[in-house]
Amino acid sequence: QVQLAESGGGLVQFGGSLRLSCAASGFTLDGYDNGWFRQAPGKEREGVACISGSDGSTYYADSAKGRFTISRDEANNKVYLQMNGLKPEDTAVYYCATGGSPDSSCTRGEYDYWGQGTQVTVSS
Repeated sequence: QVQLAESGGGLVQFGGSLRLSCAASGFTLDGYDNGWFRQAPGKEREGVACISGSDGSTYYADSAKGRFTISRDEANNKVYLQMNGLKPEDTAVYYCATGGSPDSSCTRGEYDYWGQGTQVTVSS
């Protein structure tokens, strides 16, 4: 069965960096769109970054552009989110998602498989 396991969340100060990892089992990430989403308390889950399953092209939410980078390691069947210049507004539970049809939009409804989430908290 398909499982996604996120790791790398934690508490960081304003301007700090964090690298989130998502390990997939029972599913090959390559060939499908992969993404990172986040949900702050009382808010809707929103797409932060997605990567194409066809050519590796990426999409970033306006709030993430220039600070976050999504990447995929096909050999190890993992997807990463490098987050730099973190702000308090980035505080949320971050979810790894996959199974999106190739080149779909970076929205929650397009993804079939989800991890359990990892908490990211930015102080100040």
